[in-house]
Amino acid sequence: MDTPTASQIHQFYARQSHLIDSGRAREWADTFTPDGEFHSPTYPEPVIGSAALADFAAGFHRRAAEQGEVHRHVITNVWVRSDEETPFDGAIVEAYLQVLATTVGGSTRVLRMTTLTDHLVVSKGRWSVARREVRRDDSPA
Repeated sequence: MDTPTASQIHQFYARQSHLIDSGRAREWADTFTPDGEFHSPTYPEPVIGSAALADFAAGFHRRAAEQGEVHRHVITNVWVRSDEETPFDGAIVEAYLQVLATTVGGSTRVLRMTTLTDHLVVSKGRWSVARREVRRDDSPA
């Protein structure tokens, strides 16, 4: 499979955001490879593998509901780096990730402003995240 087009990548991230924000945890986990990894300073340990990723996404949605909030992932400034820069058959994508929280009947605030770096590979005939690294804006690159 060739390097994904910008349109394909934008659709991929839009779908991912809608899936986790709407509580479709299993479908969100399926956007990763079966042994996919999620690394974020917001959480104490990396999340690795389909079952753990699905549990993680379900917990994200559940915690928001318990707090009386709706959480939204907003991914922007998506940059697909060339295959020449990747050590594997895939693509590296860098993007900005905002997580917003809206209190039901109330206001909206930014929970996190971060940068993500995804290592995308073809898995089951489609682009999937093999490894995601999330960095807070105030941490070193």
